[in-house]
Amino acid sequence: MRCGRPVRYSAAMERQVFLLRAVNVGGTALPMADLRSWATELGATDVMTHLASGNLLCVPPADPEDFAMRLAVVIEDRLGVPREVIARTADELRAAITAHPFPVTEPKMSHIGFMAAAPAGPAITAAGAFPTGDDAWRVIGRDHHVRFAHGAGRPDMNVDRLLRLLGEPVTMRNLRTVGALAERARLTPS
Repeated sequence: MRCGRPVRYSAAMERQVFLLRAVNVGGTALPMADLRSWATELGATDVMTHLASGNLLCVPPADPEDFAMRLAVVIEDRLGVPREVIARTADELRAAITAHPFPVTEPKMSHIGFMAAAPAGPAITAAGAFPTGDDAWRVIGRDHHVRFAHGAGRPDMNVDRLLRLLGEPVTMRNLRTVGALAERARLTPS
């Protein structure tokens, strides 16, 4: 549900972005050709991927949230490990970029973490007491915004621990990738 009303799926629905958590990191390999094939098997059309980090773009055959859950099941069945799949529209990606609360000097230093649901207030409060050094973060709705002072490869804060405190699975992308995904999602499906 969005804005208190049920989401109604239309055959003419726009291309959606599906962001997979922890793909091709930590020893779990998922070839993007397999991901495209599995999405197609589930009935998605206009299927494409961006980079090799679990960014799927397609027109889902049904409600995007339902498709995300079904895709997560297929991934777990075929890889043997659970992977969350977070759905976003091009407009939601653009809104997340616009809402980014930190100065952007280099897009690779700023990231947005996408969550299926907004974390609870007490979780945000607990995470707020976590030391971050020169890094900064803020939760805005279902998005976790981060600015790394020295880059994501050399964070001052323990990102994994901070995200566990928030209590919601998060998949992070830098602003350059989020912008590219928003642009590709806006292209007219073929």
